[in-house]
Amino acid sequence: MSESEYKITDTRGKFLQAMKSGQKLKDAAWTSGRILLSNKRLILAGNEGKRTIPLSKIDGVTGRYDVNQSVASVSDYISLEFEGDVFLISSQMEIEEFEAKLYGAMLNQSMILVKHPAVKGGVVQNTDWERARVKVDVGEVGIAVASGVFIQVELDDVGQVDTAKRTVEGESRTVLEVEHSEGTTSVQTYISGKGRRCALLGSLLQKGEQQSKTGAELSETEKEVLMALYTGVSSFEIPDFLGMDVDRVEEIFERLIELDVLDEVRKRREVSLKTRGRNIASESISEK
Repeated sequence: MSESEYKITDTRGKFLQAMKSGQKLKDAAWTSGRILLSNKRLILAGNEGKRTIPLSKIDGVTGRYDVNQSVASVSDYISLEFEGDVFLISSQMEIEEFEAKLYGAMLNQSMILVKHPAVKGGVVQNTDWERARVKVDVGEVGIAVASGVFIQVELDDVGQVDTAKRTVEGESRTVLEVEHSEGTTSVQTYISGKGRRCALLGSLLQKGEQQSKTGAELSETEKEVLMALYTGVSSFEIPDFLGMDVDRVEEIFERLIELDVLDEVRKRREVSLKTRGRNIASESISEK
């Protein structure tokens, strides 16, 4: 390693090449071996040799590539796009931790521009663009703004990520519009930066967006509770507001907390909507 290169993690796992020059390799098979990640490169070393992937050449960290049954049977792996090829990696380390280390190796301390909050509680704010640096941890993205503000975006709290063209410091640039929470308030943070950097950060935040969507089947009563909370009714006022028994409301709160739709603020019983809950409530109101 060069003097500027340092090791981030050294673990074991399995890996394979799922696509070569844009063509799926249907006979691809897993190879067990060593996975070494530095701040410059990723090394996959197995019995058949070693493959080195410069981090600067990684085009994206994407979804599943189940090219055959052997791949489909593995529940946790990440997919790397690299110069028209795709490599799949399944680590003995928790995959969320390994993924955070990989994103961190590519993004930590990188410079971006942020506008925060650009929108707060649905109201557009007169906020200036500021320089900031990124820090990726397991389950969250931290943004340290030059003015001293620290923005913490929890991935499972990301409601929506949109990409738009906006004027940034007098130039038309690609901007990530990230909806998340600050306390009980919904906000949007705008992020802009160099193309690849912005694309990588966008792909990470979009993973959070997918986590916040739920396929849970909710009853009409449960949706009514969410809509009441969404429109500003206190959790303590829900029984009187909806004409429901207190114990029944408690049962609904318990189920929605288990589904990661509500956050428990304190026992007996104060709750607040998570992004997933806001999405469901908003959709339910639109259907009325």
